[in-house]
Amino acid sequence: MLVRVRSKQGTIRFEVDPNDDISALGTKIADHLNLTDYSSIGISDKPTTASTPIKDLVGKSIGQLGIGHGELLFITYQETVASDSSQTNNVGTKASMPFDIKQDPIDDFLEKQDGLIKRGRDSKFCKHAANGMCDYCMPLEPYDINYLTENKIKHMSFHAYLRKINKQNKHSSKFIPPLEEPDLRVKTNCSGTHAPWPEGICTKCQPSAVTLQLQQYRMVDHVEFSVPSLIDNFIHFWRSTGTQRFGYLYGRYEHYPDVPLGVKAVVEAIYEPPQEDEVDGLTLILPWNEEKLVDEVAMNCGLQKVGMIYTDLTDDGSGLGKVICKRHIDSYFLSSQECCFSAAMQNKHPTASKWSASGKFNSRFVTCVVTGNSNGDIDVSAYQVSNICTSMVAEDIIEASVDPSVVRVKESTSDKYVPEVFYKYKNKYGVNVQKSAKPCFPVEYLLVNVTHGFPSNPVPLFTSPISFPIENRPGIESQDLKGLYRHLGLEASGNVHVDYVSDFHLLTFVKGTGILDQVFHIIFLRFHSCLFVSSLTDCFFLFQNDFAALARLAVSHEEKDANQLAQSTGWQTLVTIMNLS
Repeated sequence: MLVRVRSKQGTIRFEVDPNDDISALGTKIADHLNLTDYSSIGISDKPTTASTPIKDLVGKSIGQLGIGHGELLFITYQETVASDSSQTNNVGTKASMPFDIKQDPIDDFLEKQDGLIKRGRDSKFCKHAANGMCDYCMPLEPYDINYLTENKIKHMSFHAYLRKINKQNKHSSKFIPPLEEPDLRVKTNCSGTHAPWPEGICTKCQPSAVTLQLQQYRMVDHVEFSVPSLIDNFIHFWRSTGTQRFGYLYGRYEHYPDVPLGVKAVVEAIYEPPQEDEVDGLTLILPWNEEKLVDEVAMNCGLQKVGMIYTDLTDDGSGLGKVICKRHIDSYFLSSQECCFSAAMQNKHPTASKWSASGKFNSRFVTCVVTGNSNGDIDVSAYQVSNICTSMVAEDIIEASVDPSVVRVKESTSDKYVPEVFYKYKNKYGVNVQKSAKPCFPVEYLLVNVTHGFPSNPVPLFTSPISFPIENRPGIESQDLKGLYRHLGLEASGNVHVDYVSDFHLLTFVKGTGILDQVFHIIFLRFHSCLFVSSLTDCFFLFQNDFAALARLAVSHEEKDANQLAQSTGWQTLVTIMNLS
């Protein structure tokens, strides 16, 4: 007879004999779930009833326990930690929700919001009193498709999508993390009788076919540049040299009220890493040595890396300041090579989420392109690539094509299995047609559009009235200690000016010199033989926090922080070195 068994991995069917001992069923369940034995398995006939350990029922037959043909049983079990890392990836990730995951503060904030879209009383259809409510004025869910369509919101927000799938799964008796990254790898712990991959493969262990479609949600709904001068200073390099430029965006994530449960990336600074610029492209040096240092400076300012930006500009030769429009609906918006690069960067910067079995899901890393629009003006476009795109790039399934508007799907090899990839489109008769994506498919299937803009009342974090020279611009701008001394205005008064230190490029330069760290080592050697241990401890505390005090002053703009920094020995030593340079 057949017995159905429901667990947190789904419903399983087993063929058993009524005269078999219950341990026989327990062994089959343990084998299917890759458990060492059935000692941790509990069984019950109702999802709300406390389960009884199978080991306590050993000695009784399945028929004696009242289990009949087609019976539905509910089981609980404790997963064992697999020694093999591949088993951990395929089985252990389906464990319970990892509540100890540290999410971004914006995620914790949005999870506490109801997210409902408030609507006023409809004067035409609402017949109730002012304090009543009906179908025409009751709040809408944040993922309501009609609301999103009416307000021209192409993708719902990530938290609206999360609410939608959580509502669909709320009737489940056991919690299963609703978010799961696409797994396009061949399963290495297949229960089939064939040899392991690459010697053998079956329908159980091969990855499912991929059907490309527009992603319903987006991780970031809007990119906001804190001040227009950020873009002006960035494209100044192109105006001076005619070559392209690349930079990393540093900022923070905030609530975006224009989209239900929306998130916006607020950009406060653009850091330009070492690069070789050309008229029709650029070459990045990755990884770049200063990345950890710059990330540490951003962290001291309460910021993080939120994306990247680059130019694709060509003057149209009219002398009117117009540029050529290269990216449009008849060509491409992001090339296939740019999509693969964006996917690699998103994989490098995943988003922590307690709603995912792996503790991370997708990425909020955005890609911004400064290029010409249809009017010939310089404009910014913001994108992300879809979650399935990042998975295909991670598993080396797709690659860039010579034609920038299409992506190429790789062929399977003796040691690399590439699943079938399909995409859908409407033919000339308006009928949805599914087509194989091999050998290539349009790049639009991988894009997620993100809006961008500037605040109406800018309140930037960095407020220096004079821009400090931008890094890695040889022949155009240079950074040195003498220039830093002049920028701070120390020649006149010798005092720390609150606004003049409020510049991200200045902070990264000061951090990169390592002068404060060198001062600490000198003081350490000086007091090494001192009998007063407390004095050495005080010196360690002081110099470890000198740069933090400088960063705090740069973002707080308060005189008390300036006075505290001016009195520190580390800052006085830096001023002395600048004066002698």
